Amino acid sequence: MAVAANHPYSERRFGKTVALYARAIGRRTLGTALDLHYAAQSPDTPRWVRGVIYGALAYLVSPLDAIPDVVPFAGFADDGLVLAPALTTVAVYVTDDIKARTEQTLGRWFR
Repeated sequence: MAVAANHPYSERRFGKTVALYARAIGRRTLGTALDLHYAAQSPDTPRWVRGVIYGALAYLVSPLDAIPDVVPFAGFADDGLVLAPALTTVAVYVTDDIKARTEQTLGRWFR
């Protein structure tokens, strides 16, 4: 299911943010983001779950944060505080296949 064009989250923005800031975001927070991202792509994920996911990921990719992302060591801390409860809310939709895909991706990015 595609995200509405005017929604603050987009696949492209997610990809750009991850590519630029993967190390700053950190493996744990990025793992949570990837779990959510891959769960949103699953055809088995209900619409309401996608709404929760896209809201949390929109915060990650948004340039407007409680703590700006460019602040060293703290910039992505608030993003993790948004992503973690979102993952808890939708965890039942994060399958073992999604977790394996996340670990595979993280393994490539954090060698």
